[in-house]
Amino acid sequence: MRRRSFLLGAAATAAVAGTAGYYRSRIVETTPDVHYPGMQAGHALRDGAALPVPSAHYRHGVAILGAGVAGLSCAWKLAREGYTDFVVVQGPEFAGNAAAGRQGELDYPLGAHYLPLPSMASTHVREMLADFGIIERGAGEPRPYYDESILVHSPQERLLRNGHWEDGLLPMTGLPETDVAQHRQFLELIDRLHTQVGNDGRKVFSIPLVLSSRDPAWRALDAMTFKQWLEREGYTSPALHWYLNYCCRDDYGAQYDVVSAWAGLHYFASRDGHAANAGEGAVLTWPGGLAVLADRMRAAIDRALGHRRWLIPGTAMRVDDTPAGPRVTCAAGGATPGTYTLQTRRTVCAMPLFVAQRILPDIRAYGYDPAVHTSSHAPWLVSNFVLEGYPLEAPGEPLSWDNVVYQGRALGYVVSTHQLLRVTRSPRTVFTAYHALSGQSPSAARQWLATASPRDLRDEAAADLVAAYGREFWRNARQLDITVRGHAMASPLCGFLSNPGLAALRDVDGPVLFAHADLSGYSVFEEASWWGVVAAGRILGKKPAQA
Repeated sequence: MRRRSFLLGAAATAAVAGTAGYYRSRIVETTPDVHYPGMQAGHALRDGAALPVPSAHYRHGVAILGAGVAGLSCAWKLAREGYTDFVVVQGPEFAGNAAAGRQGELDYPLGAHYLPLPSMASTHVREMLADFGIIERGAGEPRPYYDESILVHSPQERLLRNGHWEDGLLPMTGLPETDVAQHRQFLELIDRLHTQVGNDGRKVFSIPLVLSSRDPAWRALDAMTFKQWLEREGYTSPALHWYLNYCCRDDYGAQYDVVSAWAGLHYFASRDGHAANAGEGAVLTWPGGLAVLADRMRAAIDRALGHRRWLIPGTAMRVDDTPAGPRVTCAAGGATPGTYTLQTRRTVCAMPLFVAQRILPDIRAYGYDPAVHTSSHAPWLVSNFVLEGYPLEAPGEPLSWDNVVYQGRALGYVVSTHQLLRVTRSPRTVFTAYHALSGQSPSAARQWLATASPRDLRDEAAADLVAAYGREFWRNARQLDITVRGHAMASPLCGFLSNPGLAALRDVDGPVLFAHADLSGYSVFEEASWWGVVAAGRILGKKPAQA
């Protein structure tokens, strides 16, 4: 069963034994280039580094602090509605978790790499995709027609188990019948949950999350872990437990023995998107991942405003209250030293909350106490291996877009050139390996990342690729770029759903506004974009959808 279809309805042995003697001695592992986006600015905030006296001062109606998905979505919505008096302070990395890299003619993701087909409730995403021509017609219909070039091509995903590649990610072959029956039982449950309604008339699991039912009987799932819930419901299949733990690591950066049971079910049951021209379980993807959506937002804002001056370099370092409105002090960054200020009527903090709490005078004034309400944030490695040619495959299913090793240390890898429309394979490609360091506490993992050598990072990044191909994999590798994200995403641990601090920030509607996926307690494009659009609506005097 394909994992994406699932949204709707002992490491593997090495594939290649390698060659002995003379040839094996010539294998050389690639030396990585390691990048730590945002770390320098983040540590300066954490350590209370002194700021120089500002050398320039500007006035704008609105300043949006951060050019990640939330900040860009806010700017896109403002520009689309005709509001022009705003700027976006880029921050340390344009697009944030949706950033991309490029090597020659090859694009590759530095973060998120796909977008599920948006559900009917995700009207903001459908509006955006229609604006960009990705939805070609029927944006408000149950089955829109999508640009076929970005619907994921076949073969979509495979799993390496017992030295053989299998179709899909949930093991269904070679297992005891009792295990297979449990897998089917769980799939049937997810089918029912797609349309399950609570006693308040809302869908139990919706995306955006705030539109989900508040029925206490269902929200009680947030008090136990996903693993505890599976055991309570009688699911004992080791393969099913592995799969669902893998999904939690992949989706939330944390293992299923700490992730909320409500969150574990929500990821699968909340999305009910379909396409008129694709089968169940299709997703949208590009060689560079979701950076394409960030670039299209930027281009749409450029067109609406008629200039590019709305996006300014720098990183917000402090927000002060003044009678005229928030005043933002920014480090200029780049080749320009010093600081500048932005005097605004309204300021949108479109950044992670652990950053926002350091630039505001006292975030507790908004009902959020960092000592009590801070979410756990998972550290990640996103590693891009530029290859000349392709390593020799194990038997079974052919190279797919998404490739996962059963019981692997990491989360598998995607192939950036999979979406290219070619008669023959591209001679060069990029395998993007994902690794949530969920085997230890986030703080311990961050400590390891801070001291790990490039070789240590390389060995961790390549864990699943070496499991799949053996050391022969390095014969094809020509370059390795590793992106270290120490606080990559919020993880929805038990109790996240009833976090009063997050609820308070979601309702803030004053001179300072908040817009980030952290407000939802976990990180996906739909949630980040939602809060950006909500902030824009508040600036425009429009009430958000009832939550």
